[in-house]
Order: sequence, then structure tokens, then C-alpha cells
Amino acid sequence: MRAAVALAALAVVSVARADALDELLRGFATHRTGHAAFTEVHEFALLKRPLRSSGELRYRSPDYLEKRTLQPRPETLVLKDGTLLAERGRHRRVLELAAHPELVPYIESIRATLAGDRAALERYFVVDVSGDASAWTLRLRPRPGPIGRSVQEVRLSGAAAAIREVDIRLKDGDRSRLEIGPDLPP
Repeated sequence: MRAAVALAALAVVSVARADALDELLRGFATHRTGHAAFTEVHEFALLKRPLRSSGELRYRSPDYLEKRTLQPRPETLVLKDGTLLAERGRHRRVLELAAHPELVPYIESIRATLAGDRAALERYFVVDVSGDASAWTLRLRPRPGPIGRSVQEVRLSGAAAAIREVDIRLKDGDRSRLEIGPDLPP
């Protein structure tokens, strides 16, 4: 009897979490564009000090994401239609995202969330949501495969339909934390 009650309680919690995730993603899906400042800190076990950078992020639904780093040196990353363009100085590189699964957690966790694309999130991650509209957290644990070999988890947090932090933890102990600041004019 206790097992049946426990299973029923788990089912209610699962439905509530699914409803909360759907509600959160619906809010994101209504925002077609975004432009915000960011600061990022990379902590690598091999380095004595974290690497810090800052710049601007741009988003256009459903699959355009641009990260323009201004400090410490200019660099631009643009995701469009499954292709990643990286530019630093005179160097330019084009990568097909499908051929580089190790990049998926960094890109798809943000892109799919901003697009309100639950199917894409669940294709790559086991998704858990907590909190409410005023302060929520998405915990993304990679599904088995290439992503799961190096990434321990991705945590996104924010309020309403705004991501304020993306924390990526790797299995080797390295960490990347992207803080998304105030909205900027288009």
C-alpha cells in the first residue's frame, strides 16, 4: 500500500514538473528576439586563475544565437541553421554543429531554452525544473552519448522568460559560468 501511495505521489510531482517546464518554455517561445550583456568566467584545473570575458548576446527565434565577446579581445560566435561561425581577428572557422557533438551542451542548452523547444532540450538532456516564475532553475543532465562523456550538467537559472545564468560543469572539474545581464536596446 505504501509503495502505491509513493508511486502516486511521484506521478503527481512528475506531472507538476512537466507542467512547470511547459509553462516556462511557453514564456520563452513568445519572445522572438533578445539582446543582452554578458560576463563569462571559465575555470580550468590547468590554469591558476579563471579566464574572464564580457560582451553581448543576440538571439532571434528559433535558431540564431550570437555571442560577441568584446573583452579581453574581440571574438564572435554565430549559430545559424545548425552552423557555427567563429571569428577572431582575421581567423574564421565554420563548423557544422552535427559534426561536433561536444559543442551541443554549450549551444543547445541556451538556444533550445530561448526557443521554448522542449523536444530539442529532451533530445540531448534529462530536464528537471524547480522554482517558480520569479526564480526558476533548469537542471540539464546529458543523455548517454558524446555529450555525456565530458559534461556533468548544465544549470540555467532566471526569472520569467529571461535566462540570467548558465553554469556548465564538466566531469573533469572544469566549469564555465555565463551571467546574462541587463537587456540592451536592439
